[in-house]
Amino acid sequence: MSATALSIVLFAAFLHASWNAVVKAAPDRALTLAAVSGVHALAGFVLISISEPPALSSWPSIATSTIIHYGYYALLFHAYRLGDLGQVYPISRGMAPALVALGTFLLIGEKLTGLGWTGLGLVTFGIGLLALQRGAADADRKAIGVAALLGMSIAAYSVADGIGVRLSESPTGYMGWLFLLESPVTVGILWTRKRAGVPFSWNIFGLGLIGGLFAVTAYGLVLYAKTIAPIGAVSAVRESSVIIAALIGTLLFHERPWQGRILAATVVAAGVLTLAVSG
Repeated sequence: MSATALSIVLFAAFLHASWNAVVKAAPDRALTLAAVSGVHALAGFVLISISEPPALSSWPSIATSTIIHYGYYALLFHAYRLGDLGQVYPISRGMAPALVALGTFLLIGEKLTGLGWTGLGLVTFGIGLLALQRGAADADRKAIGVAALLGMSIAAYSVADGIGVRLSESPTGYMGWLFLLESPVTVGILWTRKRAGVPFSWNIFGLGLIGGLFAVTAYGLVLYAKTIAPIGAVSAVRESSVIIAALIGTLLFHERPWQGRILAATVVAAGVLTLAVSG
């Protein structure tokens, strides 16, 4: 992975951890997620208007990723309702790199070098340490189960988008349609809340718009990185966002223990550096 690709993905990781923290901290997560998906839809409209249409061969990936994203939003809502940031984020994001590497190997034959697999293993192991710091045996089993399903959905849409954006012949067009097709999430949440008489808060919705801006930027950067670097490596480095999430959980949400998080951060950092020099 080049220094340019590494820098792009690490910045995306920071933005991704930040918007998840916004969702976790929000007093009304459903309204926050409606705003996040709304920003995606708006960004999609802009990208479609300035981009060439994606190639027909990429549309199965767009359809697959869109459907998975609908489930992803539902799982994200329930995951942060049941568990905390330091529990849900490491488990869900930690599962993704290995599953993505396996998926891309089986579907398109993409292989990492031996050093690349070592780096991926270190990243995954470090993320696992973060998850275990929460005391998996004593944690809410429902939270862990939902977090695991969330991780599977992340891996599934990562593989679909990695393949689709390469087939699209128009990465921004691909992203545009992917983002626009999230609009039913916003419409569905707002319509359901209106029917139920749930009050609307512009302050919370505004907070969600900020989270959505972070999310759109992060995902767009990752999709672009997948066009210039191996999909498995990009997905693995992206998961260094768990370090930022761990720091946010420790400093802002007062989650503990912090010593284990430092150890896990060191392991993940070693994995990122190994991936960076693996070619």
